[in-house]
Amino acid sequence: MNLLLLTFVFPLIGFLLLSFSRGKWSENLSALIGVGSIGLSAIVAAYVIWQFNVSPPEGGHLTMVLWRWMSVDGFEPNFALYVDGLSITMLGVVVGVGFLIHLFASWYMRGEDGYSRFFAYTNLFIASMLFLILGDNLLFIYFGWEGVGLCSYLLIGFYYSNRNNGNAALKAFIVTRIGDVFMAIGLFILFQQLGTLNIQELLVRAPQHFKVGDFWIVLATLMLLGGAVGKSAQLPLQTWLADAMAGPTPVSALIHAATMVTAGVYLIARTHGLFILAPDILHLVGIVGGVTLVLAGFAALVQTDIKRILAYSTMSQIGYMFLALGVGAWDGAIFHLMTHAFFKALLFLASGAVIVACHHEQNIFKMGGLWKKLPLAYASFIVGGAALSALPLVTAGFYSKDEILWEAFASGHQYLLYAGLVGAFMTSLYTFRLIFIAFHGEAKTEAHAGHGISHWLPLGVLIVLSTFIGAWIHPPLAGVLPESAGHAGGEAKHSLEIASGAIALAGILLAAVLFLGKRRLVTAIANSGPGRFLSAWWFAAWGFDWVYDVLFVKPYLAISRLLRADPLDHTIGLIPRLVKAGNGLMTRTETGQLRWYAASIAAGAVLVLGAIVLV
Repeated sequence: MNLLLLTFVFPLIGFLLLSFSRGKWSENLSALIGVGSIGLSAIVAAYVIWQFNVSPPEGGHLTMVLWRWMSVDGFEPNFALYVDGLSITMLGVVVGVGFLIHLFASWYMRGEDGYSRFFAYTNLFIASMLFLILGDNLLFIYFGWEGVGLCSYLLIGFYYSNRNNGNAALKAFIVTRIGDVFMAIGLFILFQQLGTLNIQELLVRAPQHFKVGDFWIVLATLMLLGGAVGKSAQLPLQTWLADAMAGPTPVSALIHAATMVTAGVYLIARTHGLFILAPDILHLVGIVGGVTLVLAGFAALVQTDIKRILAYSTMSQIGYMFLALGVGAWDGAIFHLMTHAFFKALLFLASGAVIVACHHEQNIFKMGGLWKKLPLAYASFIVGGAALSALPLVTAGFYSKDEILWEAFASGHQYLLYAGLVGAFMTSLYTFRLIFIAFHGEAKTEAHAGHGISHWLPLGVLIVLSTFIGAWIHPPLAGVLPESAGHAGGEAKHSLEIASGAIALAGILLAAVLFLGKRRLVTAIANSGPGRFLSAWWFAAWGFDWVYDVLFVKPYLAISRLLRADPLDHTIGLIPRLVKAGNGLMTRTETGQLRWYAASIAAGAVLVLGAIVLV
């Protein structure tokens, strides 16, 4: 366990070395440092995980105090690492999947400007995420939280010479900052009420200080939820995620599978004891997830960009995790987080291989017939798509998603179960729509398969982990998170498994009917009046961007333009201008002419007499 610190020291060293290189090092040396640092971190993490499972610490958790940061009026935050089953699971996901993504990126980014800069940013990204998941204190988690936000801005806007990419990065930064403000308020409330930000102390003190449903615990957890929905792209702060596809494809894989969007799920799971004291907010977590997963499914159904389809699928799958947290399926949420990391990284990396092979074309309708030319990418999409669709028995996604649906049923949240089933159908439909359009039918572009171990090895490993083999990896969460309501199953659980499996297969079958062949039926539907309206509405992600533009962006810009003219300064400056004008008028009376003075005296006398008479 003493080696745990090295897991994020290696990425930090890689970041510093690559930053000081100023882009002058060769691509091979940059890749060696950028990928090698994450590889060393992964090796250390593998040893730590093995040691944790073979000889678990007393009580199932361990705190490693490295140093005391400061001591101010009883506030003494330590720089400490907290190790338990939850942080160990996240450690494996972040550095394990992160290493495979870095290895693939060393192939994908060849020939790109800013090669070493890319790996500097991604190393800092991994280090920030490790800081977030290993911190024992909400303050240090917040530092890591801000770190991943900064890195996402740098990586989404990596191709900064394109103005649209810069705007996408700025949008992601601003929207997630809104959530960060909520989280900061939540931290202030918790510290003011409980006198600490140490997570384990919070979980002990909160039940002693608050009754279930007390105002301050409800407000604090609502603020934490605000932070979580911002970072994990859930309603109502979900609008940044699809635009984040402006960055390089390995960045998308890193954000969606191994780092940023899982942070909100981790935060709620880590502070589960607080949310249990606010059952209405916990219920709201499930509602947010249920609504998001359905809306994102419809939005994905009409997208044409291969990466945006996968982005909306991430939004939907994170929705399942929020749904799981909301119904008390704590283990199920983390289990799905892990399996989702496997198949979503696979899908994004495979999409990167397709994009490179098709000369950076991302429109699936300009592809077609790729299954013969790109067999590895095709196999990756078949396995990853099957796992995303939760194809029964053979995929990792089936086991984790089925656990969530069962917990929703067993806990009595029927409407959330229905949302999950609708989402399952939509997932299989839009996933295989992508596969059938891009890989089948008439070829519309020349494509050339990639080569090299850094290309095929990550895809091969992730293909294996996306099958039922990945579901054999069970997070060691016993005693870390509360047991769920539906821990035990039976015939009802098997019936639900059959139903969810049938729904997934029905979605795939419908996708085959609609999108294989000439696609006359779907074309006719899309060209109808209602079809055009719904397609445009869903393509615009239900119009949330338009609503936010009208309610917030345009009024803000109008106010900023008004303030740019500095009306306050003009108002204050009006006083000396009036005095100056009055002085000018007075000086004009000093003419030096006797008749002017006589007339002025007479006029003044008349005014005085008139005033006396009136009074």
